[in-house]
Amino acid sequence: MAGCMKMINGFVSINAKLIVFTLFFTCLPQTSYQNTGNTHSIIDLQDGEIYVKSGSNRFCYKNSVAPTWRQTWTRIQVNIWSSNVFKVDTVEGEEKLQELDHFSIWGFIQSFLREQKNETTISIGLFSKKTCFKIEPADKTQYTVKPLRKFDIYLFLVFLAGLLLFLFAESLSRSQVFFYSAGMSTGMIASLIILFFILSRFLPKKSPFYVLIVGGWSFSLYAIQLVFRNLKFIVQEHWHMALGYVAVVGFVSFAVCYLYGPLVDEKRINILSWMLQIFGLLLIYFGTQIQQVAFAIIVAALISKYLEYPVSLAFAAWRKMKRYIYWKPEPPRLLTEEEYQRQGEEETRRALDELRKYCNSPEFSPWKTVSRIQSPKRVSSLDVK
Repeated sequence: MAGCMKMINGFVSINAKLIVFTLFFTCLPQTSYQNTGNTHSIIDLQDGEIYVKSGSNRFCYKNSVAPTWRQTWTRIQVNIWSSNVFKVDTVEGEEKLQELDHFSIWGFIQSFLREQKNETTISIGLFSKKTCFKIEPADKTQYTVKPLRKFDIYLFLVFLAGLLLFLFAESLSRSQVFFYSAGMSTGMIASLIILFFILSRFLPKKSPFYVLIVGGWSFSLYAIQLVFRNLKFIVQEHWHMALGYVAVVGFVSFAVCYLYGPLVDEKRINILSWMLQIFGLLLIYFGTQIQQVAFAIIVAALISKYLEYPVSLAFAAWRKMKRYIYWKPEPPRLLTEEEYQRQGEEETRRALDELRKYCNSPEFSPWKTVSRIQSPKRVSSLDVK
C-alpha cells in the first residue's frame, strides 16, 4: 500500500510539473510568424441559405438588422454538421480570422485542446456586428453550414420560468413537494461534484494529489455539461443505465431530504425565498437577449413585488381625495314602506310634543287660537294636556 502511494505521489508530481510547464508557456508573449501566400477567401453567410463545402474554409456572418425589443427572444445560430469530425475556430471580425493562419503558442495549445465533433452550433449575439469562423475538417468530407435567425422557444421558457419562480418564491419555499423535488434534482445534477468531494476526504493531508482535486471540480462540471449535451443519445442507447442512475441517486437524495426534513424556521424559509427570487431574476436576465428589456422587466417585477402595499395605500388615498376634488351631489335615496311608516310615527309624536308644550305655555291664548282654526272640534279631540 505504501509503495502504491509513492507511485501515485510520483505520478502526481510529474503531472503537476507538466501543468506548471504548460502555464509557463501560455504566459509567454505570443510571437507570430506570418505565412507566405495570399489570404484565403471568405464566404459571407445569409439567413436561411444552405452552404455545402469541403476542405478548410472561412465564413463570416454580418448582422445587418438593428436589435429592438421585438427581438427579445430571437436567437441567431449557425448550424454545422457533417458525416465526419471537424474543428471550428470562432473569432470577431475578419482581421482576427486572418490571424488564425499565423502560428502562436497560445493558438497551438487552443487548437490542441479543441474538441473535434461532427455537429455543432455557433450562437451569434444580436449586437455582434460581424462574427467569423474557420472550419477545418479531418478529411475532404463535405459539411453543411446553415445560418438561421428564429424565435427561440427555449430562451422564452427560461425567461418564463424565472418570472414564475420570482413571483411564487414565497409559496414554493413553504411547499414540501418543491422541497423534495428540488433536493432530488440537485442531488442528480451535483452527484459528480459530491463524489469528488468524498474522495478528497480520504486523501492524506499532505498530498500533491490536491493539485488534481482543484482540476477535478472543473472536470466534474465539464462532465455534467457533456452529459446534458448528449442526453438524448444516452436516453436512447443506454436507457437502462440512465434509469438506474436516476433511481439510485434520486432515492439517496430523497433520503437525505427526508432525514433533515422540510424547513420550519421562519428565518430559513425567508432565506430560501430570497435565494429563489435571486435565482429567478438571474433566469429572467439570461432568458432575455436585450439587456435594456431585461433590466426593465426586473425593475417592474421588483416594484410589483415589494411596492404592493404602498401602491394600494396610495390608490386608496387617491380615491378618497377624488371625492372632494370631483364632487357631485348624490341623488337622495328613496324610503321603503317600513321606513316611511316609522318616520311618520316619529315625526307625528315629535309634533304633538311641541304642540303640547306650546299649549301649556303662558304665551298660549285659547280664544285667539280657536278663532283662527277652521275645525275647532277636531283640535279639541287631540290630547294635548
